[in-house]
Amino acid sequence: MRTNYTSGRFSLGAVVSLVLALAPLANANQVDIRIEGDYPELLQNARAFVGEVENRSRPSLRRYGRTAEDQVREALRALGYYSPSITRRIQDGDPPVLILEVVPGEPVRVASREVTISGPASEDPDFSANLPEQPAQGDILNHGQYETLRQVISSRASRLGYFDGEFEQRTLRVNPETREADIVLHFVSGDRYRMGQVSFNEDHVFDQSLLRRFVQIEPGTPYHADKVAELSSDLSNSGYFEQVLVTAPPSEAEDGVIPVTARVSERDPRSVAAGVGFSTDVGPRFRGTWTEHWVNEWGHRRGAETELSAPRQNITGWYELPLDPPMTDSIRLSAGYQREDIEDVQSDRFTVGQQWRHQMDNGWTRVLSMRWENERFDIGNAESGNTRLLLPGIAFSKRHADSPIDPSRGYRLQFDLTGGLRDAFSTVDVLHVNSEARGLITLADNHRFLTRFQLAGVATNRFSDVPPSLRFFAGGDQSVRGYGYETLSPEDSEGNAVGGRYQVVGSVEYQYEVADNWRVAAFVDEGNAIDNLNDPLATGAGIGVRWISPVGPIRFDVARGLDDQFGGGWRLHFSMGPEL
Repeated sequence: MRTNYTSGRFSLGAVVSLVLALAPLANANQVDIRIEGDYPELLQNARAFVGEVENRSRPSLRRYGRTAEDQVREALRALGYYSPSITRRIQDGDPPVLILEVVPGEPVRVASREVTISGPASEDPDFSANLPEQPAQGDILNHGQYETLRQVISSRASRLGYFDGEFEQRTLRVNPETREADIVLHFVSGDRYRMGQVSFNEDHVFDQSLLRRFVQIEPGTPYHADKVAELSSDLSNSGYFEQVLVTAPPSEAEDGVIPVTARVSERDPRSVAAGVGFSTDVGPRFRGTWTEHWVNEWGHRRGAETELSAPRQNITGWYELPLDPPMTDSIRLSAGYQREDIEDVQSDRFTVGQQWRHQMDNGWTRVLSMRWENERFDIGNAESGNTRLLLPGIAFSKRHADSPIDPSRGYRLQFDLTGGLRDAFSTVDVLHVNSEARGLITLADNHRFLTRFQLAGVATNRFSDVPPSLRFFAGGDQSVRGYGYETLSPEDSEGNAVGGRYQVVGSVEYQYEVADNWRVAAFVDEGNAIDNLNDPLATGAGIGVRWISPVGPIRFDVARGLDDQFGGGWRLHFSMGPEL
């Protein structure tokens, strides 16, 4: 009868054998572990315990045999196999090889599991909920799972502030003869510590009232390590500080209250950045920013940014005041100029406005805005205008993702509403609405599905006075691929793209990872800028490549516009930026 083994060595093939015959073999592993049956985890653990054995003579290898056998037995015991049968022999060769043939035998199984939490933590759902279920009664004993269970209890005690907690009983009893194991873990939590007042150092430029607005910890609340980490993260991400150190040492507690100390040092006040990019929508582009991260002790900021490309040039300046809490809420005042020359539309727009950003308790971000803009535009040779608008607006947005750069699942929702009236310093009555939803889900670790949908519209009593910035144009890298940038639009009698009253765009994309940080994609886009919701939509489809760079995904697509009447054809699309 032939016995099947799981082996720690493998055949290298004829070609590699020829190469090895011509090369020194001194670095070959001299221990070959063979486990009867299909036990890849046992083999992996045994090989890890034994490690690499090299440069041993036959006598030395024979003397090492007992040590290697003991290491294999220890590796198998860690996974519940306490009674293996192991034979060893030396296979002559250059170099000689120690062969260990292993029959695992019957494993030890968990006969009973008793895990109890006593003290105040027993009534704390954050502590007692979702403890590891393994090793469970009837499972093959796994020492690693047992250690994980014990460590989870200890870690939760530290994380949730049960610093006086200890195991009253911590026992793993194993009977190799009956092949049974009993697990007993009794943890006594003690009282939960509380958090005290947060104090800041004073050797910095900021007013203490600004720093206190970062603090979301109420004195006397139960200790939670995540709250300390959150304060540290909020301060670090604020853009004000070069160094942040937040500590809450239990050793300094008095009557169960731990003082929280935050030490900060301000960053350099100013920074300048410049970059060159490219997309098939606008071609090469230059972007420059100047930022003053703090202007005064109250944390005001200001800055300017510019973007230059062949079809679009703009420059914007802004001034921002932090509110409470400063990591999410602010008022921004801005002014800017933008010039566009895209397809049949040329425009010059000057804007002055403000935005009040506030994050609500339900996770949505609300932005209240008021802006005044003056836009002069020409569409082909037939339509010109100069429109002045005072536009109050409101916007809601929410983003949820499991990673900021390359999420595997998440969504983003956006809704914007702005409007102007002729009776309130505007040339035309206008109501502008835009809504967008994006979703991402990953199945079986490697199959990604992305969807996006946009529905937008403008209502007005005189469409000819609505500036191009409030009309809709579709097509391009971020819209309907397979068509030129902003070429999907209603046309006038001379064939000029004049922009639509509505925009409808949808997309479905599938991605598959072929290598680390590389994915292939297939997609279908459909949409158009239209004057009537019953008007036909344009369809594009294609394939692409995604590289997940350190700053986010970079996309290269080959798309085919399937509707010739809308100017569809083969197009290359190159873009970068977040998928949500």
